[in-house]
Amino acid sequence: MMTDEEWKSFNRLLDLALEEDIGIRGDITSEAIFGKERCTCKLVSKDYGILAGIECFHQVFQRIDPEVEYMETLEDGVELSPGMVVSRLMGPTKSILKAERTALNFVGYLSGIATATHRMVLAARDKGKTVILDTRKTLPGYRALAKYAVRVGGGKNHRFGLYDMVLIKDNHIDAVGSLSEAVKRVRDRWGNEFLIEVECRTLEDVREAVEARVDRILLDNMDVETTRTAVQWVGGRVPLESSGDMTVERVGEYAAAGVDFISVGRITHSVSSFNFSLQVEGGSR
Repeated sequence: MMTDEEWKSFNRLLDLALEEDIGIRGDITSEAIFGKERCTCKLVSKDYGILAGIECFHQVFQRIDPEVEYMETLEDGVELSPGMVVSRLMGPTKSILKAERTALNFVGYLSGIATATHRMVLAARDKGKTVILDTRKTLPGYRALAKYAVRVGGGKNHRFGLYDMVLIKDNHIDAVGSLSEAVKRVRDRWGNEFLIEVECRTLEDVREAVEARVDRILLDNMDVETTRTAVQWVGGRVPLESSGDMTVERVGEYAAAGVDFISVGRITHSVSSFNFSLQVEGGSR
């Protein structure tokens, strides 16, 4: 279920989406062809995957015309297959057609993220107990919705932005001079207010991070063998996260190495929109 903040984010995006698609004059094609006719439509899945964003889909139609209503619908998280009817809508034909593309864009994008996440989750689960995390690599403005879709797909959310968790990365360390000094300065400024994660590029970095008593260690672009060595040496003292061009195949390898988390940018930054079709049933009346 989407949070209030996620709904606020959606409504801001919906304002922009309708502004760019409808403009000032509206759907000039449908306005010319239809008057007061009404129709029933069905949303059909064209592929295998996970449904996410169905309430966003419905809200687009409601925003265009409150007379559009849905009669039956599946819920987010349902596994889809080709030919499945996801939802049925009934209302003024020109209103449904005016909202169609914007509604499909939302549900297709979010279902694409949920589907990609689910595949990563299954690959990790097959090899261990590793949790799949998202990243901040999202389309500007879409982060809240993208992270919602990740949860629907079975993943977990990493930090939302720069303000809710400390992540000391390579540039921070290189600019200040050492990992330990970066951690010290964060603690001097924030105390224990935020969880502290440190990006490590070498096993020596890992040792330094453990000694600095950080809350989580990010093994950045480490190969599987080095990762396995780090897991064995840390021995559960600090949770370990792997990252770096993670594919379904690589997720399985790193999960088998024993890390606690794997963060995957491609589930939000390179996802393919899920294939849906909105089909009129029986013509307009």
